[in-house]
Formats: sequence, structure tokens, C-alpha cells
Amino acid sequence: MNTTAAPGNIPNHLAWAIISTILSVCTCCGFLGLFSGIVAIIFSAQVNSKLSAGDFAGAQQSSNTAKILCWVTTIFALLGLLYWIFVFSTAGMSGIEEAIKQGIEQAERSR
Repeated sequence: MNTTAAPGNIPNHLAWAIISTILSVCTCCGFLGLFSGIVAIIFSAQVNSKLSAGDFAGAQQSSNTAKILCWVTTIFALLGLLYWIFVFSTAGMSGIEEAIKQGIEQAERSR
């Protein structure tokens, strides 16, 4: 009879992966945040299935990888947030509206 117990609680970081991915995309970090976030979600989802299969070492490795990718995605989200804070503090809302109008006018001229 095998009496080996699971080595503690291995977190899957799934909620963190999903939230950081959404925030990263919302702050316009684009593909970098989206890519690292999706990979973090994939590794997070692997943790529970590996635990169910009894692969505790694999679950721990997936959890560690997911955690690192969650940090990377969170950093992208924070960089995007800092960018928007900088833009709003220097240009203000009127400056952003003017930039959008100029972009629309340029797009219409290029048609």
C-alpha cells in the first residue's frame, strides 16, 4: 500500500493568470501581455490535472512556471498603467482627444 501524501497544497495561480491577462490587455500592452498571460493560464490549468494524476513534481513545476508568467504579465499590466498615467498627466484628456481626432483625420485622408 502506497501511503505517500501530497507535498502540501500546490497553488495553481489560475485567478491571478486570468486577472493579470485581462488587465494587461486593457492597458494596451497588446500581444506581449496577452501572450504571457495565455501561457500562464495554460500552465495554471495543468496544475490540477497533474495533481489528479499523482504527478506532484510536474504539478509543482507547472505552478512555478505559472507564477513566473503571472509576474511577467502583471509587470506588463503595470507598465501599461504607468504609461496611461503619464499620458493623462502630461497631455490631459483634451490632448488625448486631439490626438485621436488627428489620427482619424489622417486615416480618412489615406483612403
